[in-house]
Amino acid sequence: MIRTYNLTKQYRNVLALANLNLHVKEGEIYGYIGPNGAGKTTTLKILATLLAPTSGRAEVCGLEVGRASRAIRRLIGYMPDFFGVYEDMTVKEYLTFFAAAYGLKGDERTRVVGDVLELTDLGGKRDIMVETLSRGMQQRLGLARTLVHDPKVLILDEPASGLDPRARIEIRALLKEIKRMGKTIIISSHILSELAELCDSVGIIERGVLLFSGTQEELARKVSAGGVIEVAVADRIDEAEAALRQHPNVQDVTREDEHLRVTLTADAPDYTFIPEHLIRNGFRLTLLREEQVKLEDIFMKVTKGVVA
Repeated sequence: MIRTYNLTKQYRNVLALANLNLHVKEGEIYGYIGPNGAGKTTTLKILATLLAPTSGRAEVCGLEVGRASRAIRRLIGYMPDFFGVYEDMTVKEYLTFFAAAYGLKGDERTRVVGDVLELTDLGGKRDIMVETLSRGMQQRLGLARTLVHDPKVLILDEPASGLDPRARIEIRALLKEIKRMGKTIIISSHILSELAELCDSVGIIERGVLLFSGTQEELARKVSAGGVIEVAVADRIDEAEAALRQHPNVQDVTREDEHLRVTLTADAPDYTFIPEHLIRNGFRLTLLREEQVKLEDIFMKVTKGVVA
């Protein structure tokens, strides 16, 4: 659905993007993560046909940016971090204006505006002036605006920026609903915990270089090698620790209260050997679970905190 091929953008002496090869699959939510100045907004602006790359190319829905930009604009909904609003309009007037800009007329325009108001839960605000809306409601309105022409792809730059916790939860629920409608969404954000719950795949970019792209499970395996397993036994925990250390598939064992954290070697096929090994040596297993690596922890390990 979205592909870039050695996409590069140079601003005078600053290399904003360096040979970026990105792939966002149809129907997924793709989280685009990176420090400030990493190149996220530059990427999204190129995909939205608002910025020309220095070299390389980008495709949206099989169409190349620069060669078919007018056609791409009909297929995408772009929402920048801070978007312009016409503050002397009501919510309904604002959406009607943009629906008209996309060529919708008469009853169709009325129907579409009503549909996006209902989808974004702004029906009760239709006659409210835009300037009186809260930041969260304005973000909802921004999403509604991107949907009036029924795009296939949504390109969202920090849609939850500046929102309170309730508004972030509501935006997240709205994005999940939009995904169920079959839309493809690429979303940049610094709120990593929310991306972890929302996204099918993630990309981590730093200093214009894509460090990783794939599922969160793939990223976790890459960062933590063979993985980390939490283990507890009924008694003789010191002996269990010593027994696990002797196994060739175990890289390290650390003690945390009454649990053991077992780090597997990179070439360990899985962790099923752990219960077999412990039971064979006379231990009673009371806990065995794979440690879930947080996206924030992975991000800190993968990046170096360097910006372009």
